[in-house]
Amino acid sequence: MASGEAYTITDNLDDLLAVLPKPLQHAVTPEMRGGLLELVLDLGRRPEVRFADRFEYLGDEEVTREDLDHVEARLGTFGDDNRAGIPATLHRISAMRNRRGVVVGLTLRVGRAVTGIVDILRDLIESGESLLLMGRPGLGKTTLLREMARVLADELNKRVVIVDTSNEIAGDGDVPHPAIGRARRMQVPRVSLQHDVMIEAVENHMPEVVVIDEIGHVEEALAARTIAERGVQLIATVHGNTLENLLANPTLSDLVGGITSVTLSDLEARRRGTQKTVLERKAPPSFGVVVEMESRDQMAVRRPVAEVVDSILRGFGAPAEQRCRDESGQIQIQTPLPNLEESAPSPEMARDKSTFKKASRRKSQPEIIPFRGSLDPAHARKIFASGINRSRLMRAIKHLGLSLQIVPRWQEADTVLMLTEGGKIPRGSQLREAREAGLPMIAINNNTYAEVVAVLSETFPSPSNLPPREAALEEAHSAAQRVLADAESCELRPQNKQIRQLQHQMAERYHLRSFSVGKEPHRRVRFLPMLPK
Repeated sequence: MASGEAYTITDNLDDLLAVLPKPLQHAVTPEMRGGLLELVLDLGRRPEVRFADRFEYLGDEEVTREDLDHVEARLGTFGDDNRAGIPATLHRISAMRNRRGVVVGLTLRVGRAVTGIVDILRDLIESGESLLLMGRPGLGKTTLLREMARVLADELNKRVVIVDTSNEIAGDGDVPHPAIGRARRMQVPRVSLQHDVMIEAVENHMPEVVVIDEIGHVEEALAARTIAERGVQLIATVHGNTLENLLANPTLSDLVGGITSVTLSDLEARRRGTQKTVLERKAPPSFGVVVEMESRDQMAVRRPVAEVVDSILRGFGAPAEQRCRDESGQIQIQTPLPNLEESAPSPEMARDKSTFKKASRRKSQPEIIPFRGSLDPAHARKIFASGINRSRLMRAIKHLGLSLQIVPRWQEADTVLMLTEGGKIPRGSQLREAREAGLPMIAINNNTYAEVVAVLSETFPSPSNLPPREAALEEAHSAAQRVLADAESCELRPQNKQIRQLQHQMAERYHLRSFSVGKEPHRRVRFLPMLPK
């Protein structure tokens, strides 16, 4: 057991190492144990230990058939998802098999119970809203999910049922791991039956909360909708980095309301300033809150999901609420300023202009002067991002071919990139200190990929020497290939009408969907994969 200022970790690592052959057990040094993520044993290759940022070999001897048999004999039974566990622990062992079904590789994933990490999202789970966790593999979504189940059951006295498909939340064996507290666990005999067990949990056991890891199929998305419509709080995880990724996934977009194509009348299209065919949300979302995990201590909260999805589909920005845990264990929350273009009053409210003016005055904040012009990347290599989605910013930097580094503190930066509204920042923000230190303050009005790319391309000269038309077509060509490879949507930089028409033609050539979003002069093209037939 290891303790920190913010949380306590229990890993039962000795139980996992005990299944290894003796030479491999002794090769794992005490220095390796703290940050160990997984051990990899592949037949005929040297064994590896993997950490968050590196890997190391465990000696020079190759893994033999006897080594794999030794480990397999000491594990629980493998399920149809090729996963097994060790009773009374949270460790997960996954197998790779040859065509005859014989194990030729093992991945031994270290499972840890971490107490205290739920404080960063505690107000959200106490609200009773259904919550969806997103993030790439290895960030600790399952660990956070497990602690949420314990807090809901033990501290909030809720009736909690965990649908444990691979025994990863509550461990292997018939008795669940103590890390889930009073929460009850339903095991799933086969992965294909996960959605049936989700419905069974609601119908048979009267839960107030259902917890499930890795929703990945359309049947599970439909089961989640059924649970939400019955008034049960659902806490779940899904693979993906951002809400925009999830919207572009035809299999799972129903979790956040789904997308449907709507044909508008000529009058309505002119009123909106859009094409006649637009994308709109199909149904109420199954989850009221989406949390995008960037690390265990840094998250972006998107809520209410219905309004955020509507805003994204209409081409407006949807700034996220940024949450982080600092070095002292304190939770810092940065609430985004509302986008006045998005939050303009309805036609009924617009009649009362005084209401809107009063709301605008209440939003008045201390002003800063945003930087205008170009910066040399050779002298402005380090960026501090405030309120900007980190993964989206990294993707934009890579897309533009810039040699920029994102740093965690403004004191280390040469430039500040901030989410703002009209050059204004929240009260009490450390950005005023950065401004007083003389750092260039680059303002981004909308936290969208297209806006981030547009601002970076304006501020940092592009390494490309292509004329504007050829550069725009090259960008569309690269975006089309990326959409085909990743099955995710991609927005291009704002262009004039003639160039946008050429980009739409490029999408047709690659058999992709495309439509224009935003208003002039920031109107741009968005590429999406074709919907499955």
